[in-house]
Amino acid sequence: MLHQLKEQVLEANLDLVRQGLVVFTFGNASGIDRDEGLVAIKPSGVPYEKLQPEDMVVTDLDGKIVEGSLKPSSDLATHLLLYKEFLSIGGVTHTHSEFATAWAQARMPIPPLGTTHADYFYGEIPVTDDLTDEEINGDYVLNTGVAIARRFRQLDPLAVPGVLVAGHAPFTWGKNVLDAAHNAALLETVARMAFYTVSINADYRTISQALQDRHYFRKHGAKATYGQ
Repeated sequence: MLHQLKEQVLEANLDLVRQGLVVFTFGNASGIDRDEGLVAIKPSGVPYEKLQPEDMVVTDLDGKIVEGSLKPSSDLATHLLLYKEFLSIGGVTHTHSEFATAWAQARMPIPPLGTTHADYFYGEIPVTDDLTDEEINGDYVLNTGVAIARRFRQLDPLAVPGVLVAGHAPFTWGKNVLDAAHNAALLETVARMAFYTVSINADYRTISQALQDRHYFRKHGAKATYGQ
């Protein structure tokens, strides 16, 4: 099972590259085995084209390395905090994809402007508050996760499987690591469409709640009708 998890984590990381969501060694993806309480994550600073399944670093939920000879991603503490806070998720990704990062740097949530957004994100894609100087100068990576969890106190992380960290970049998650990588690509697509929409018409309107519900719930929930 652990070898399969590492293969999936590698595939998700390579998906981020194939989708144009990362450059150089930016970005990372991780997956969790909930039964074992173990997380597999990309190693820090290793070029994607050189990665093999055995290079994935396995840690427990406290960050202790239990398998692997390389250092884990520098964002490990954020991933682990999200796994502890969002018990329904099975994978996390972090990228600096261009359009989603632009919204994060602007400290603006992405409003639900159309049905493409509503198919995958129920409501706006939120942005966190800025981290305080104390949070930045303290355990910065852990506090990034704390800021995300704080923003999601009243939100369902599976209904809105992504966030913009203010002044930083996006994180996404999903039921497994491949789903999380898929959501990273969807978030970038929605961010790009929203940027163009707002550029074309600064007096934009969000779609109605009825249209949002119609599109989101046809793909999600007990009464979903989309697909086979």
